[in-house]
Amino acid sequence: MPRAKPLVVVLYNHVDEDEYEKLRDLDPATLPFEPEYDIHVATVMEEYGALVKGLRRAGYRARGVNLTDDLCVLERLLARKPPDVVFNVVEHFRDDPEHESHIAALLDVHEVPYTGCGPFALTLCRRKALTKLVLLANGVPTPRYRVLTEPRISRRHGLHYPLIVKPAREDASAGVDRESVVHDHAALVARLAYTIAEFPGAALVEEFIEGRELHVSVWGNEDPEVLPIVEFDFSALPPDHPTIISFDAKWNPLDEVFHQVFTICPARLSKRAQKRVRDAALAAYRVTGCRDYARLDLRLTRDDHPFVLEVNPNPDLTEGVSFMESAENAGYTFEAALKVIVDGALARRPSSTG
Repeated sequence: MPRAKPLVVVLYNHVDEDEYEKLRDLDPATLPFEPEYDIHVATVMEEYGALVKGLRRAGYRARGVNLTDDLCVLERLLARKPPDVVFNVVEHFRDDPEHESHIAALLDVHEVPYTGCGPFALTLCRRKALTKLVLLANGVPTPRYRVLTEPRISRRHGLHYPLIVKPAREDASAGVDRESVVHDHAALVARLAYTIAEFPGAALVEEFIEGRELHVSVWGNEDPEVLPIVEFDFSALPPDHPTIISFDAKWNPLDEVFHQVFTICPARLSKRAQKRVRDAALAAYRVTGCRDYARLDLRLTRDDHPFVLEVNPNPDLTEGVSFMESAENAGYTFEAALKVIVDGALARRPSSTG
């Protein structure tokens, strides 16, 4: 008998209303600007469906499972006949992103292999300041910073303007907008007050690195590989918008700034700059415990010194966006890229270790 194809379950957790679904009935002609990109972007459920279809094209049996904030769904999945591998795209549970790592831990306890990072890396990389401590301790360059829990800071704080203020425990550019970059003490205090009020916990104040913004996608385990580097072109942004990827630039097709940021892949870097960027990204990938795939956000100074801003385990896998744009530029189809990721997880099956 032919051997059955591995069963892959795309595991996700979706219970909220999908904002992108509401855009389906919106006429782009009603916007006060001419959009560069389609405002009818894929919904969350369509993106999960695309993963399932891509995995089937890659030669796996595949289906999606929505936890719907119910652990019993996961328990039933693991108790009856566990899949050969879980494609883990759970980002939160019961509206708490801290539970992202807990779902991964449950899969570990049941010895079911899953794609992407383990609990340690998922927890570490959500804590931006702690991640920076790990990077610095291992010689990986990252901007100088302070972490504050109250909107008070001395004028002599030891950092050099301009600074960028962002929530210390959010991802996906949450809390980052055109006011996030500050140039003086008054603006710094005001932005701290806003950030701490809107995102309780702590604020990260970081030296803003003037230069180029890069996304560096890395995949693999024993010998991780850097995929072609993505650079962001901010030349179409208005003068009052700093050269950053704000939340609106990344996620809000109803904001003009969403249509004013473009990507270049591969980035046009000198051999020296490319080596420095690749070395920094690989070092950050390794010391934070990433596996299978991750995306590193970096800034590159005018004299070609890279600084790692953030480490993003289990990044967005939408076709044509950042990670997949890099994979496609390297010659991988969407399904071929998914296969690389799944095969990395399948190698961790208990039976494969003897």
